[in-house]
Amino acid sequence: MQLFYSPLSPFVRKVLVLAHELGLAEGIELIPVNAWQPPEPLVRANPLGKVPTLLLANGESLFDSPVICEYLDGLHGATPRIPHLGPERLAALRLEALADGIAEAAVLRRMEVIRPDGERSASWLALQAEAMGHGLAALEREVASWGERFDLAQIAVACALGYVDFRFAADGWRDRCPQLAAWFTAVSRRPSLLATVPPAA
Repeated sequence: MQLFYSPLSPFVRKVLVLAHELGLAEGIELIPVNAWQPPEPLVRANPLGKVPTLLLANGESLFDSPVICEYLDGLHGATPRIPHLGPERLAALRLEALADGIAEAAVLRRMEVIRPDGERSASWLALQAEAMGHGLAALEREVASWGERFDLAQIAVACALGYVDFRFAADGWRDRCPQLAAWFTAVSRRPSLLATVPPAA
């Protein structure tokens, strides 16, 4: 398997963390790409030219991160990291969607921040920051119910928080969400998260 990736993407990190947790990481060849100038091999595999995109040995490709994670979770015989049926599956997918939404708002905010002077939209920046704040507050209300669980939903949360810390630490989310911050500090010691820390940029 080959994974087109950017090391700064929280969605790529989610895939990589799951791969490490499942013992599959060594079987994935990482192909770095410039997300701003997607190369032809990436566009052939994913017409959207986005990462993460997983290219399988048979030539088929999978995208985006929820689809790739679903595929990886089916490659092992251990307890699934994504519940298969019923209310547990819906709860896990909802939490993953919440975490991915926080990460997406943070990415959109970052993209707006780096636009040239005079082209930035203050209202757009405020909208994304507000979405992030509401999402983090929701996670703070839920985190106590997770216990020791570290399935795909919690992986998505950890990767979203890692990106928020990476790009917007000055927001001070840890002060507003102390239980969530304590949880993140604890899970950040897992080998899968230590192996996928984004490089300083």
